[in-house]
Amino acid sequence: PPGTSAARIWARTDCQFDGAGRGTCQTGDCGGVLDCKGYGAAPNTLAEYALKQFQDLDFIDVSVIDGFNVPMEFSSASGNCGRVIKCGGGNIVEQCPNELKVEGGCNGACPQLKREEFCCNNSGANCGPTDYSRFFKERCPDAYSYPKDDPTSTFTCPSGTDYRVIFCP
Repeated sequence: PPGTSAARIWARTDCQFDGAGRGTCQTGDCGGVLDCKGYGAAPNTLAEYALKQFQDLDFIDVSVIDGFNVPMEFSSASGNCGRVIKCGGGNIVEQCPNELKVEGGCNGACPQLKREEFCCNNSGANCGPTDYSRFFKERCPDAYSYPKDDPTSTFTCPSGTDYRVIFCP
């Protein structure tokens, strides 16, 4: 609903659940439960959004900071905004750097290597692109590739826009 300040949508792959909703997913797992109560585990391609925020705008993005598991398109379904953000993959999983390869996906440098230069957890840190973030950015130019990638990766639409998230477009 309008006023949502931070939300994420992601795909989970190769999931197996029992009748009680317990199980696992190869990528995007939610702590072993079918009904997610928090964020999915890396790697996962994320659609992120905040609705009716500053200057009555919606802020939308696709992020591969936590890695990549499936191609994604996040776009306006309304006539009042023509924004389309795509991360088609460009063989990310097949070309993934060896250090980031995981079963079913390509992990982000922060969740895989857990170093400040990739995670940017220290708010005063001068965090810039790395070879790993450039790998993702080359294949998904509109997607967040590292935490301080705002100038090339955050997009806006007027509040009230309807959206669609398409997995494997």
